[in-house]
Amino acid sequence: MNPMIHLGTAHVPGGVEIRLYKRGDEFMILLQRDELMSTRMRGSEEALAVQTIDRLTHRPAPRILIGGYGMGFTLRAALAILGPGARITVAELVQEIIDWARGPMAALTAGCLDDPRVNLVAGDVAAEIGATISCYDAILLDIDNGPDGLTRTANNRIYSPEGLASAKAALKPGGILAIWSTGPNAVFSRRLRDSGFKVEEISVRARSNGKGPRHVIWFAGV
Repeated sequence: MNPMIHLGTAHVPGGVEIRLYKRGDEFMILLQRDELMSTRMRGSEEALAVQTIDRLTHRPAPRILIGGYGMGFTLRAALAILGPGARITVAELVQEIIDWARGPMAALTAGCLDDPRVNLVAGDVAAEIGATISCYDAILLDIDNGPDGLTRTANNRIYSPEGLASAKAALKPGGILAIWSTGPNAVFSRRLRDSGFKVEEISVRARSNGKGPRHVIWFAGV
């Protein structure tokens, strides 16, 4: 078996320490012993983009906000199906994540951060959401393992009633807030509905081949 090679360490501002490893051709980012993401498990992150865009009917050039970059699965899936008029803002708080994307994971990144449709923002996605009104056709969030501040307690405000109200205000009429999670959360589903969203909760396999654990995506429409 190939050994795990430690490639880098990053400190999430106001949060935890994460580490990048490589084993053979596989990359993984760990929080202590827990795997936050890996190149083996990309199916549900890709589905976050594909299934959101499928729901944006009659919008040939949507404006989309993605938070955060991670390993870029959601961004690359979106770019693969969107036309030249689309615009994607990617908000990533951890600078090392971008450094890893352009460094040891450059082959995986495949130049997606330099696509002319992409605007990379080095900062908190909550600030980007709060700074806009009726701006985005879709907001895609994959910044924790679910609707709680796992990597950074300040992220809790994004999933609070106030944070959801801010996201709703940042969306255009008919827009979609899509949130990725490792599993269901009945309290959060109810909070979305109480915030005035039309909620669809789906289960998606973690791997692109339809195998692996089941993850959850909430599609919350306005």
